[in-house]
Amino acid sequence: MKFVLFYHSLVSDWNHGNAHFLRGLASELLARGHEVDVYEPASGWSMRNLFQEDRQAVADFERHFPELRSRRYRLDDFDCARALAGADAVLVHEWNEPALIEQVGRCAARAGCRAFFHDTHHRAVTDPAAIAALDLSNYDGVLAFGRTLADLYLKSGWARLAWVWHEAADVRRFRSLPAEGIEGDLVWIGNWGDEERSAELQEFLIEPVAALKLRAKVYGVRYPAAALERLRAAGIEYGGWLPNYRVPEVFARFRCTIHVPRRAYVDALPGIPTIRMFEALACGIPLLSAPWHDVEKLFRTNTDYLLVRDGMQMQEHLRNVLHDPMLAGHLRVSGVETILARHMCSHRVDQLLQIIDGLDTAGA
Repeated sequence: MKFVLFYHSLVSDWNHGNAHFLRGLASELLARGHEVDVYEPASGWSMRNLFQEDRQAVADFERHFPELRSRRYRLDDFDCARALAGADAVLVHEWNEPALIEQVGRCAARAGCRAFFHDTHHRAVTDPAAIAALDLSNYDGVLAFGRTLADLYLKSGWARLAWVWHEAADVRRFRSLPAEGIEGDLVWIGNWGDEERSAELQEFLIEPVAALKLRAKVYGVRYPAAALERLRAAGIEYGGWLPNYRVPEVFARFRCTIHVPRRAYVDALPGIPTIRMFEALACGIPLLSAPWHDVEKLFRTNTDYLLVRDGMQMQEHLRNVLHDPMLAGHLRVSGVETILARHMCSHRVDQLLQIIDGLDTAGA
């Protein structure tokens, strides 16, 4: 089959956590012998910021992902019909311009190929007007990364069909690596962003690290001066931007990590863990998580990872993980086990092919 994928960026993962799964999806399709074309805007926001951060980043991406390349386009002269020629299915990620989303939908309808809108964001609850304004009338349906999000599309009348299609780990690259030396106790990889979890980071990361006097390091972007000062005061080293492909090697140098979900997912979109949990579990690093509601039973709570209710319990569980080798070892093994059983990119490709086959069988 021929798949055409429209991403905000395949190459850049600067403030673009979805890049992990989107790359893994393309790699898995290619490995199975499918034809894959990936399109991204010639001057996307993430790519512009990446280029300012590291001018060698594109060359590094090509070296680490030799099978993946993207086609750059400009919306004002984009030949959609040519891009979709011979395509069997097209996926358009939500981080694309509304005009592009509408144009691809119309073009897919004329070309007779399956069209899916792929949503991996909380915008449907934090900015519903933006989603309601999208023209998805020519799409077969929405691939939503959680049940609550899929249900919202259906209840709001934004789509005819919606499937739950969680993100997953690219285990070709995200796996447990041998430790060549321990650098510290705790590492957290995540972006500060738009004050969506500032209080949570203070409670579940900064205060426990300071209280326990841990050797800790944080990687990510969009940290304002006040946030950097909080890290410094707690004795936390700031590592800046980290290419996504380097996450496994960094995890191998630390004894544990944490997950701090953004408020929108906890309050309005329960059941959506985001890619960070899949990454940590796939790499076999002991994981502790701030509260979230695993209503879809994706993982085995307190077996694959430890769920903490507040900052004091985070301190308690961090102390236990760091001083109990049996507990840490159990978490490492259990997390990897669940990823390999249920949450690899290959599982999601299987599901996508089943969705397409179901539509074809039903003549939808």
